[in-house]
Amino acid sequence: MTKPNLQIALDQNTLADAARIAHLAGPIVDIVEVGTILELQAGQQAISVLREMFPDKIIASDTKCADAGSTVAQNSKDAGADLMTVIDSATIATMKSAKSVLDGIQVELYSAWNWDLAEKWQQIGIEQVIYHQSRDALLAGEVWGEKDLNIVKKFISMGFKVSVTGGLNLDTIKLFKDVPVYTVDCKIKPNT
Repeated sequence: MTKPNLQIALDQNTLADAARIAHLAGPIVDIVEVGTILELQAGQQAISVLREMFPDKIIASDTKCADAGSTVAQNSKDAGADLMTVIDSATIATMKSAKSVLDGIQVELYSAWNWDLAEKWQQIGIEQVIYHQSRDALLAGEVWGEKDLNIVKKFISMGFKVSVTGGLNLDTIKLFKDVPVYTVDCKIKPNT
């Protein structure tokens, strides 16, 4: 089994804070993500700065795109992103539109997906999904468990590259020890 990619999610409120953390962690990770919060605060400039800092790393744009797929994908691509997220509730047309511009489209799973939709994503050429525990769900007391592990395994058996993100720590990451996940995402708090 190959070792998963390590991804850092930069969800700071300022580009300066994100760049400081990226400078420290970037050399040891495989993927540098402009998190949704940073994306909302600093926009495409955040992608451009991180691309300049890490010309040889994979840069992910966590737009959680729900509409205007080709426009959002073009903006992300022009700024230097290799990957971009679309939210699971986006229409197939939006996902297909985004995929026509940027090959690295990832569907971020929340609660609007089902296995029939997952098959449709494959039919339009999407190869990556992100199985995510949202920060709000974690704050409400949800924890990683067997149910999550089984869903991740099923996506992998379907042929998807699966990233696992959200609230992972040294204890919960052990769930995935023998599972060939594609990427593990770590979050860094702003004051770290």
